[in-house]
Amino acid sequence: MGSSLQPLTSVDTSALFSPLHDELIHLLSGLRHTDWALPTVAGSWRVRDVVAHLIDGQMRRLSIQRDGVGPPAPRNPVEDYESLVAHLNDLNDEWVQAMRRVSERQLLTLLERVGSEYADFMASLDPDGIALFPVAWAGEAESKNWMDVGRDYTELWHHQAQIRQAVGAQVLITREFFFPVLDLGIRGVHRSWSDFEYEPDAVLLVEVEGEAGGEWSLLREGRRWVIYRGTHAKPTTSVSMSADTAWRLLFNALDPSGAEEEIEYSGERELFLRFLGVRSVMV
Repeated sequence: MGSSLQPLTSVDTSALFSPLHDELIHLLSGLRHTDWALPTVAGSWRVRDVVAHLIDGQMRRLSIQRDGVGPPAPRNPVEDYESLVAHLNDLNDEWVQAMRRVSERQLLTLLERVGSEYADFMASLDPDGIALFPVAWAGEAESKNWMDVGRDYTELWHHQAQIRQAVGAQVLITREFFFPVLDLGIRGVHRSWSDFEYEPDAVLLVEVEGEAGGEWSLLREGRRWVIYRGTHAKPTTSVSMSADTAWRLLFNALDPSGAEEEIEYSGERELFLRFLGVRSVMV
């Protein structure tokens, strides 16, 4: 089999926010009171907490970027990736705790209104403009809007997936909704592998099975790793997984021991084990 490699290009998710939002509102509108209290794979958060977190992120984006209201100063200095993660975790926890006094009906009303405004705003941004926030989990110090918007899209998709998994609904693993999540999420390699020294010309081939999946090849070129779409003819290591396993791995819902059981690999084990640490969220 020959190589079929193509450089990564921009991913336009702006038109997907509105239909993805509609899918979530439809799902939440049919939940029972007890469903809102079901646990999710998002740590200690239950379904209602994930919904509250989505409202927070959308209101924060609209307030800062659309309405020009700056965020409050962090309690502690944000000087590096770890302190940024700690700051974001504090913000998230503060909001979720406060929203536990709000009824499910009010959460749904808020999400329906705010999510619609948020979808319209994200679709209005110039994809090639410079983003207000760089995508840190992809190792970027500066991002284009399409990548920043795409980051938010992966947030909406994977939090909805957490809710769907918790309530026993079908996760939206379709080509339309899920392939962009994978194609953006694989870029988490840029940060997690930036300091990973390995032999020149090494290749990791990643295959996600199914109609919504795809193939990506990570090549060691000089002193850096470069990601391509497509398959390499002679990978050093190949990994293969289902779409369900892929989203749980990338979005921190699958521990390393579980990942080893669900992901098949061949070739050098060190590359396989390193891949298990790739995340497309701030952790």
